This record gives sequence, structure tokens and C-alpha cells, in this order.
Amino acid sequence: MTPARSFTHALAARFADRAAETALLCLDGDGDPGRRTYRELDARARSVAAALLRRRAAGTPVLISMDGGPHTVAALIGCLYAGGVAVPVPPPESSRAAAERTAAIAAETDAAIVLTESAHAPELSRRLADAGRSSVVCLAVDCLPDDGADWQPPAVDAGDTALIQYTSGSTAAPRGVQVTHANLLATMESLRGALGTDENARVGGWLPLHHDLGLIGQLLHPLWLGATAVLMPQRLFAAAPMRWLHEVARHRVTVTAAPDSAYARCLAAVTDDDLAELDLSALATAVNASEPVSAVTLAAFARRFAAAGLRPGALAAGYGLAEATLLVSLTGQRSPTEAVLGAEGLERGQLAAPEPGRPVRTLVGCGPATGVTVRIVDPDSSAVLPDGSVGEIWVRGEAVAAGYWRRPLESAAVFGHATASGERGFLRTGDLGALRDGELYLTGRIKDALLVDGRTLHPQEAERQLARSGAPFGSAVVLSAPAEREEIVAIQEIRGAGWSRGQLADLAERVRGCLHEEFGARLGPVVLVRPGTVRRTTSGKVRRSLMRELYLRGELRPLYASAPPYAPEGG
Repeated sequence: MTPARSFTHALAARFADRAAETALLCLDGDGDPGRRTYRELDARARSVAAALLRRRAAGTPVLISMDGGPHTVAALIGCLYAGGVAVPVPPPESSRAAAERTAAIAAETDAAIVLTESAHAPELSRRLADAGRSSVVCLAVDCLPDDGADWQPPAVDAGDTALIQYTSGSTAAPRGVQVTHANLLATMESLRGALGTDENARVGGWLPLHHDLGLIGQLLHPLWLGATAVLMPQRLFAAAPMRWLHEVARHRVTVTAAPDSAYARCLAAVTDDDLAELDLSALATAVNASEPVSAVTLAAFARRFAAAGLRPGALAAGYGLAEATLLVSLTGQRSPTEAVLGAEGLERGQLAAPEPGRPVRTLVGCGPATGVTVRIVDPDSSAVLPDGSVGEIWVRGEAVAAGYWRRPLESAAVFGHATASGERGFLRTGDLGALRDGELYLTGRIKDALLVDGRTLHPQEAERQLARSGAPFGSAVVLSAPAEREEIVAIQEIRGAGWSRGQLADLAERVRGCLHEEFGARLGPVVLVRPGTVRRTTSGKVRRSLMRELYLRGELRPLYASAPPYAPEGG
């Protein structure tokens, strides 16, 4: 088979071959599956392309702000059909913070058009005008005429930018990754190889389409295969996590994906009645990715949902990031490997067996590198580290993007690096991990790491321990803050109301005890806050840098603090 000239050409060929087959099932929560064939999707995408070409949008960024239904998919494909650069942003009915993010992206990309729906166009126009972007045209996709019959594939090549994929902003301000057609094509092949997917697959879930795992893994991959994408609104999962698995069962989804916290939420919510109704026997692969993978979550989920027909080995662990288009490693069609390691060894940067009677950590392997080359590198010297050593994960391959949109300094800091031994073209991920026997293990992020008494501590496991402590503990974030000596700060959500100061003080001591047991280190303030205070990205990652800023600026409004919240000098 002749390689496709671009991702758009590959899609157009697939749409023609599979014209009568079901491309989409867009679930609305009320029982309507919103079925679309490839022929129907192709026709609507051509109409969008015609409207964009009349406005000379070829080669320019086009924002897509929609709710994830069939019009959203037509807008995305239509933008590619026009030779435009698709820029997915949060849905128009999202939060104020999401609206501010959209306005900032509109300014950074200098987009002249945003694709949306008629129900949202007036409010979206108002918000953009309030942000100084009154010249942006809001084009309602659902009102466009069917006039794309004369469409021809655009003059785009593999090296052209297909979309700008904004990062989640979990550790820094969101940045627009320039994803080329070649990046997408390489990622599609890697996904097919790792997942074993083909045109008979049903791939779907609730992840938003402005998130890389939702857009590329949940939507573009099944369309590229000629398979069926099953899309569920994120709001349904947010309101009732088990709706995700009920829809997976009802529509015989074969591949789904979500962050670890989503699997944990389903474990907390599932009832025996749910299990009696569920039939997960069609689910071949459930990918746990997008945030650190918990061995406890994987094991508990596999045990609990075996009664619903979940296959042994169906749970997979993966690692990726927007700068690599999506995928770096994936366990694929086998169970993840668990490594029980000495906690003290990890703090020294080594995957080592535990000593008898000493603390241990269990890490989940995220599989071998998939379609890319991975090196573990000392972030200071750029020296490649030996097997079993913890360092920064560097990635090179055809799926790795070239840089960020209009951010040359940040691009130079992240992309195109060389190891001390002279290997070139690597992406610096900012993530810490180790390779052992070809398996990639994640240990944390450089920016998250807590340096205490000469040891490198990672907060994610402690946060999970706190979340598992039971009522009334909710989400937590553990971070470091400047003091006479750098100190560990715990911010813990507390559910319920009517707590006395004495009761809150007791809860703070429980947090302190948990963290002392986990870290064996001196703890600074414990800050108890209301539910919803811990900010997260759309994929569920803690926005750690934002939480640190809120703490340092004294903006958390705690229910209780074991020491006064940090205030800068002169504050």
C-alpha cells in the first residue's frame, strides 16, 4: 500500500472505503446514540471545509469550541479537509477558567475563525469580545448548507501542521504543540500495533476532545482505522462515574481509556447491582494513562469487575504526552508489570529490591517504548543512565513534534536535544522514570519532586494514600514551599460541614501522621480546605503549579491551617 501523503488524505481514503459503515456513536445521555455513517460524516465535513475555504482558512489556525457531539467531529474533520490547522479548545459552556483559556489561545494563535454551534455562538462571541477578540468570527457548524460536493483533498504534505494541541497545564502554562500530519500518521501506526486494533474495533469513552488522549486516541484513531468511535459527554462521567462503564458495556466498546483517578472513582461508586447489570466481556483493552498509574487501583479494579466479565489482562498501563503527539509506551495486550522496590533506593535514584523490614514502593510498568526511542538521562549532565537508574525521560521518533506554536525559547528548551554521547533529536519530557528490561517505569516529574534532607521524594503516592484514608478526606496535593529550610506542605480537602476547630485539628494530625509514615520527613503546614479547592485539568491531573501559586499567594481560604499559610515578605 502506498503511504498516505498526509493524515487528511488517509482519512479521505478511509471514508470512501467505509462509506456505509458506522463511523460515530455520539451518546447524549438520554438513550440517543447519534449514529453517523462515514458517508454522512464525510458530507458534513466537506460542507465545513467549503465554508472555511470561502473564508481563506487554509493553512491558518481554526479554533473548535464545541461539546463533543457529531457536529464537533464534522468541524474537526472539516478543518483538516480545508487544509486548516485545527485547534481544539474547551467547550463553550465550560467554566470561567476554561473561557479564559480559550481567549488566551485565540490571542496566541491569532485565529480569525472559531467553529461552534448556533446555541453557543452568541455567548462565545461575547466572551471573545470581552477578551479583546471581537474580530473573531464564530461560525455555527450546524447551520452550514450542504455544499461540499466539489471538495478535493487539500494540497498538504506530511510535514505540514495538522493541529495545535494545547497541553493540559498541570505543571506550567498551557502551550500549543504543533502536530504535523507525519506525527499523526506515525502515532496511528503505533496505536494499531500496541492495541491490536482494526476496522472491527469500537473505541470510545468520555475524555474531552481538546485533550490529546480523547482527540487522538478516542476519536482520530478509530476514524483512521475505519472503525467506530463511541463518544460520551464528559459531564455524564463527572455526574455519575459508572455511566462510563455502563455505556462501554451497552455499546460493546472494545477499547477505552481514562486516567487512574477515573478507575478509582468507579471503584468507589460501583454497587453489586451495577455488576449484575454490566457485561464488559467485549472490552479487550482498558488503558490507564494520563496520570501516575496505581498498582492498588489496577488490582482492585480487576478483582471487582471480573464479576462483570472484565477479561484477565484487559487493563493496560500507558505513558505519553502531547509533545509526543500522544503515545510513548503502552503495555498493550498484556497485563502491566509491577515492581516492588525499596523506597530508600528510589530516593537515591535506583530501582532496587527492598531490604527486609524497610519501606517499599510498588511501581507499575507502562510497557516498552512504542514507535519511539526512549533514553533515561541525567537532566544536568545529559549523560545516558544505565538500566535501573532514575533520570529524565527523553524521547525521539517520528511521532515527536517539532516545537510549540510561537514559543521559540520554550521550544528550544524542550525539543531537539542531544545526549552527552552525541545522540540527537530528543524531546525532554520533564518526567522522571527508569528503564528495566525494556519496561518503562514512571516515578514522578522533575517539577513535582520534593528535595528533603538530600533525598528526592515524589508526592503522588502520598496523595493517593491520603485519598484512600476514607471519610472525610477528599483530594489532596503535597508540595514544597520556601522556608528557612524547604518544607513539605499538605493541602487536603475535607468533606462535610459543621466541623469544630478541635475536630479539624485532629484531622490535620491524621494527615501529618500519614505523610510522616510515607516520607519519614519533617512536615510543614497542613492546610484543610473545602471540596473542589484542589484544581485539576480536564483529564484529572492535579494542577500542581497553580496550587503552589495559590498557596504562596495566600489565596486558598482554608477551613483550618496547622500553621499560617505562607505569605511573601511584605505581604
